[in-house]
Amino acid sequence: MSEPFEPVILGFTCNWCSYRAADLAGTARVKYPPNIRLVRLMCSGRLDPTFVMQALAGGADGVLITGCHPGECHYLEQNYKALRRTLLLTRTISQMGVEPERVKLVWASAAEGVRLAAEISKFVEEIRALGPLAWPEHLQQVGVNGRVAHLEEVTA
Repeated sequence: MSEPFEPVILGFTCNWCSYRAADLAGTARVKYPPNIRLVRLMCSGRLDPTFVMQALAGGADGVLITGCHPGECHYLEQNYKALRRTLLLTRTISQMGVEPERVKLVWASAAEGVRLAAEISKFVEEIRALGPLAWPEHLQQVGVNGRVAHLEEVTA
């Protein structure tokens, strides 16, 4: 009998809003699945798209990008940059044979710990329904930037 699929999700969080929302969820003891590994960035607009590609190539089944609500970014308009990059990323990975639903952008302020926990839980279930990420074979051999990155390298 095989074990049920448990997805591995990498979450890139904005230092000023969504990372603090995750911290608030923890201090309020709001539960969400342990399938997500959070990486704090100073701003969601600073997320390099290659980080997402490396995470997927290295074993993550999904990537959650979180940031301040539009118009409330501490760095003015950088969350709009994150939105544009996420739209481009979803188009790019779909052309590579990967479901675009594996990358999701969520806005969460520092006071929305319960909402962020609910979004994480929802995303885990969405990825669980999609099943494990099976990169097309030619991409597994080459990887991102000419080599295969592992999830540990991305989160280190």
